[in-house]
Amino acid sequence: MAVPQLTDAECDTLLAAHPRWAVAREGKAIERTFKFADFSEAWGFMNRVALLAEAHDHHPEWFNVYNRVEITLTTHDAGGLSERDAVMAAAIDALFNGA
Repeated sequence: MAVPQLTDAECDTLLAAHPRWAVAREGKAIERTFKFADFSEAWGFMNRVALLAEAHDHHPEWFNVYNRVEITLTTHDAGGLSERDAVMAAAIDALFNGA
């Protein structure tokens, strides 16, 4: 079953609520870079995000080098951004801000 893609207005709302995320892939994804004190902190954050992803059954694309974690959210079943991405962005932001 296909997941509905966010409308332009819903994408605008998503970005307004999460201004540190940027549009990527011609509007089909959002991405954010997180920086930490060292590799251990970055890896710990990735572990916590992995648990969130499992709980939400929505898994990010990511890249890690030393103290930097780059996360991209998109919904392949929707062919772009969906409510799943908005929920994950909010959960990841809350995790990062609470760390």
